Amino acid sequence: MIKIKLILAVTFFATLIFIGFAFKSNVEEQSEWKVIFNGKDLTGWTPKIHHHESGDNYANTFRVVDGLLEVNYDDYGAFEDRYGHLFYEKPYSSFQLSWEYRFTDQWLKDAASYTYRNSGIMFHSQSPETILKEQDWPISVEFQLYAEEKESVPRPTGNMCSPGTDVVFDGKIDPRHCINSSAPTFKWDQWVKADLIVYGDSLVIHMINSDTVLRYTKPQIGGGVANRFDPAIKVDGTPLKSGYIALQSEGQGIVFKNIKIREL
Repeated sequence: MIKIKLILAVTFFATLIFIGFAFKSNVEEQSEWKVIFNGKDLTGWTPKIHHHESGDNYANTFRVVDGLLEVNYDDYGAFEDRYGHLFYEKPYSSFQLSWEYRFTDQWLKDAASYTYRNSGIMFHSQSPETILKEQDWPISVEFQLYAEEKESVPRPTGNMCSPGTDVVFDGKIDPRHCINSSAPTFKWDQWVKADLIVYGDSLVIHMINSDTVLRYTKPQIGGGVANRFDPAIKVDGTPLKSGYIALQSEGQGIVFKNIKIREL
């Protein structure tokens, strides 16, 4: 009897070890990072800038300089509300996106005042091809990027904004267009690491320098802010289970590096 119990115990623990290795292998397979900016050119990325057709990188707004992906306005005259977004070619549902960013000292003074030291990463967005020429913002959720505007005045980064969308925060749909995170305030020329973790249309987590700074749930189409969209695209209440990722340009210079993603 003791021998049988011993054999059963060994078999049980061997099975657990096998399951553990299989689970670890599966997690590792799912967790492989994919670099989505090659540091050389904009292969795999499509611009969509307000007043312009999808694919038109007006005035070389998005460019690669010394291995960094830049939002640059050197070739602009007036800004004229040319809010832009650079879309990665593939939609994602559940994923972790990681990147580093730093603002530049370039800001177009005829841009809206709120754009100063302000940019963002859009996700669960409609595709660039479905954004109309005169549509100002893609229907999407935004991981907002901020830097200090006035010395010693808090201005946290890693916030959430919702053009044409809604999210659930503290158990209910939050009517605010933007929800502040608990992140610190950074100087404009400081490199900051950010991570976005998204589980389909359930949980969204914002991280700054490896710290969780904001959590919300149930991203869905709704709300306002986005204008002149195709009404067939904006069906309020539709859960956002997946979508495209885009880097933002809105009159403030910014640079990105180490942009990578892994599916969850």
